[in-house]
Order: sequence, then structure tokens, then C-alpha cells
Amino acid sequence: MKKQTWQIPGDFILGAAASAWQTEGWAGKRPSQNSYLDMWYKNDPHVWYNGYGPAVATDFYNRYKEDIQHMKEIGLTHYRTSINWSRFLIDYETEVDEVYAGYIDAVINELITSGVEPMICLEHYEIPAVLMEKYGGWGSKHVIDLFAAYAEKVFERYGDRVKYWFTFNEPIVPQTRIFLDAIRYPYEQNTKKWMQWNFNKALATAKCVRLFHACKPECREGAKIGVILNPEVTYARSSAPHDQKAARIYDLFFNRVFLDPSIKGAYPDELMELMAKHDILFDHDEEELSVIKRNTVDFVGVNLYYPKRVQAPSRQWNESTPFHPAYYYEPFELPGRKMNPFRGWEICPRIVYDMAMRLKYEYGNIEWLIAENGMGVEHEERFKNEEGVIQDDYRIDFISAHLREAMKGIADGANCKGYMLWAFTDNVSPMNAFKNRYGLVEIRLEDNRSRALKKSACFYRDIIKNRRFETEEFRYK
Repeated sequence: MKKQTWQIPGDFILGAAASAWQTEGWAGKRPSQNSYLDMWYKNDPHVWYNGYGPAVATDFYNRYKEDIQHMKEIGLTHYRTSINWSRFLIDYETEVDEVYAGYIDAVINELITSGVEPMICLEHYEIPAVLMEKYGGWGSKHVIDLFAAYAEKVFERYGDRVKYWFTFNEPIVPQTRIFLDAIRYPYEQNTKKWMQWNFNKALATAKCVRLFHACKPECREGAKIGVILNPEVTYARSSAPHDQKAARIYDLFFNRVFLDPSIKGAYPDELMELMAKHDILFDHDEEELSVIKRNTVDFVGVNLYYPKRVQAPSRQWNESTPFHPAYYYEPFELPGRKMNPFRGWEICPRIVYDMAMRLKYEYGNIEWLIAENGMGVEHEERFKNEEGVIQDDYRIDFISAHLREAMKGIADGANCKGYMLWAFTDNVSPMNAFKNRYGLVEIRLEDNRSRALKKSACFYRDIIKNRRFETEEFRYK
């Protein structure tokens, strides 16, 4: 098939991402500084693949200079990571842990010295375990205030060097896995708690935006703050009204529940009505809604991996069970879809273009970037060549196809500013641990976690340097 060349704008971000808890490990951590993920792992290590968890992770805490040297070698323009809230403070009220804060200083300085722009997220599932145990986590309004106080200290300390800030990464995910799916610790199916966590995180984002803008004169010039969301581009099975309704309601509960308050400053009327109808409306007052309205994000990160396909439900709901949004939909599997069999996710690059157009037409063409996109594959050692380099052509194809859709979106007026690959190195994930590998850089667990560049790292280096890439000519059917 004929090849097509795509030019990448000169100011387009080409970076990679990871989180603190998935990379740092527990080196230097005080016994009292468990995060939610640490608590889960300590209570249920058997549900994590091969028993790997955040205890060592990739040992970035001790090896950040080595890893940043690899970032420089690849040519990453940006690296997005998080600060581990559970480690940054000692009492979660006022006292900063100067050892950990100094480590973050060193990482930021090393990135900047190496020509890699740091992007910092304040919370990537790293809520302190003590706040879960004492206050019920993100179900508590007091935790919102504690988070804002933590954010203020972080802005004061690092604001002069960090230009890109995010409040949360995928704020909907922990409570969806805990309170809707009940597959993560502490395994409680409670839809009202799920929705309260959703609201409280949206309010926390607004309060942090307000704080950030108040201290902006002391921050780096051009600094901005946003949130990283994971809206699943939702497609109905058919054009029939019942399928269209299923997709619309799924979109309300799982996508617009964060997109609208974060970007527009208000919740959709239909969502508010559905929450009231099913008795899951979050506790709130008018002042809180006003804070959300007045403090929308400067830009937004969007994590894009796979589409969500739904159809109208074909079965009768069991009225004896608590309400779940699945009352209105059920999954639809598109015949002939292309799959990543290791993750069980559909590969559909078009989601990037369709999200770009949605943000353009429905959300004021806000500035945004692809904050995560990547392909996890099991047993990648199968693909090593004679020199021991993983020949991950499947990842190269995946990146190329999704970047192509971003370039098409930009050509059609989308305000997309960058692409962040998940992930820079292989790293530990909830439950899956190191089972599926995502990195440009291999982590060799059996060899003291030594690092090795994959073929995709060389590909990424070339497109960053040359600002162009090729894909097979492609037309939608």
C-alpha cells in the first residue's frame, strides 16, 4: 500500500508519561506514608500479577538520572509525571517531607538541564491511605481542603520551574473500580459514593485552579493548569433512537461528568435530572457550584486508548440491586474490530480525530493534548533480535496511526498541542503489574531492573528530530 508522509508542527509536544507510584518505589518512604495504592497492595498482593506492586516499581527514585539520560537520548520534548501526595507531606496538614520534596527538586532540575520540559500532575491515584481510613477519601469535603493546601505548597515550591500542571490523572477511575465495579480495595458497590467522589474531585480541581491563578505572578511565565481526563469516545451500535440514547447516557455518566464542569463550569441538565431520579445526586451547595463555574481549566489532557461501543440493554434490570448507569446500556462488540489481544482493547485510531472534533465544536476548541496513548503487550521478550533489542513494530504502527489522526485533526482546526506516549519505560500497573509492557524503554526485571531501548524508542527519536513520519495511506470506509 502507498505510504503517506505527515508533517508535525514545530511546536507540537512529543513526550512520554508515567506516574510517581508506578515508577519511584518505596525507597526513602516513611512507614506512615502509604498511598491508596500502597494500602491496596499491602492488603491484597495476591491480586497483582506475579506479586509485583509499587514497592520497587522501576526504582526511579534511585535511578532518575539514568532514566532522564535515556529521555535526552530519545529526544523527548516533555515528560509528564506526578508528585506523590502521600510522600510530599508528613502530617497531611502542614509539614512537608523535605527529603521527598528535595528529590522532586532534583528530578525537575535534572529534566530541565537535560532539555526535557517537566509536566506535573498533583494526584495519580496517590491519595494518602490515612485520609482514606480517617475521612473516607474523596467522599470527604475536608479532603478537598487538604488537597488544596497540598497543592498550594507544591505551587510555591516548584512553580518557578514548571510550566504545565494538572490536578488529577483520570479522576473517574479509582471510584469506578471501587464503587461501581467493586474490583479494587475496599470492594464496595455504592453508586452514590461513586458520584460524590466524582463531584468532589471536580470541586477540588476548581479550587486548585483558583489557587494557581492567585499565585501565578510567582509562577513561570506562561504557566497553566488543567486536568487529565479519560473520556471514552462513545459510539452507538446503530442510528436507531434506542441505541443513540444508550450512547448519550453512557457519555453523560462517564465522560461529560468531568468534561463539562472542568471546561464549561457546569453539569449537563440531563445528568443532574438522572442523578436525582436515581437518588445518586452528589451533596453540594450553590457556592460549590459557583466555584466550579468561575474556575475552569486552562487546558486539558486527554487519555485515549480505545473506543466505547454500546447498545440499548436487551435484558431486564434486577430492581433489587443498587442503581448502576448500565441500567441504560450494555456493551456492543463491533464485528471485525481490530484488537490488542493482550489488553482486550479495541484498536481504533479514529478516536483521536473524533475527540479532536468534539473538543473543537462542543468545548470551545480548548487547548488540549493527548496525555496518554499506548499499547501494552505481554511477553515482549519474544520479539528480541540477535542484539537483544525488542522489535516492537506493532507499537510503531500504533503510534503512527494515532499520530496520523492527531495531524488530521489539527489540519481541520483542532487545538491539539501534543502527544504523550504511555509510557516512557515499562512500569507497574494496578493488578496487571508488569504483565503488559508499554514502554519505549524495556525494564528487565530479571536483571536488577536494567534498562534497554526498544526499536520504538529509535522510531520516536527519529520523528522528534525530523518532525515527520510515514503511515500507510488510509481512508475511512
